[in-house]
Amino acid sequence: MAQYFEVHPENPQPRLLKQAVALLAAGGVVAVPTDSSYALTCHLDDKAAADRLRQIRRVDDKHHLTILCRDLSELANYARVDNKQYRLLKSATPGPYTFILEATREVPRRLSHPQRKTIGLRVPDHKVLQGLLELHGAPLLSTTLIDPNEQVALNDPQEIRERFQSQLAGVIGAGPCPDQPTTVIDLTPMGSGGGAVLVRQGRGDTAILGL
Repeated sequence: MAQYFEVHPENPQPRLLKQAVALLAAGGVVAVPTDSSYALTCHLDDKAAADRLRQIRRVDDKHHLTILCRDLSELANYARVDNKQYRLLKSATPGPYTFILEATREVPRRLSHPQRKTIGLRVPDHKVLQGLLELHGAPLLSTTLIDPNEQVALNDPQEIRERFQSQLAGVIGAGPCPDQPTTVIDLTPMGSGGGAVLVRQGRGDTAILGL
């Protein structure tokens, strides 16, 4: 049975977030609110937890997982970023964007795309998730919480608990999230003189990225 933590969306209770952090540290998969939709998260360095996360979503190793970071300084540990890419990242973070970048050696090979050696990274603009990341003290691995039999991300934490209570260690409920996925931008072409490529239009406004 998944533990349920009902937290205030603007002033999340640290006591409850610490309990969720303990579940992540123990290898659990936890559903969390974000600035786009609810997401599944787990410890970045826990292979068994990452495998469970993929199993819940029913995706293979070619599906880009995302590393959730607190800020750009943390993001730079996991992606190769030049000055041009950094300026674009700075203009859009924190926010509802996922950026595909070349992975550094800090990223376990099992997490990066098997052919392209890339990884998805994002800096979310959500107080509950930022609080969780702060208490966890490190990035988290994540993917959008979509029922494998459906196409739309789930937005109701109580429904998430009911559907996945046997598969999740916990659910952090902070009310409904915006019911759109992140905008996904591939920045890897910029490393060879090209431009950023829009992969998926989501909640993030592409105008601020010049797209």
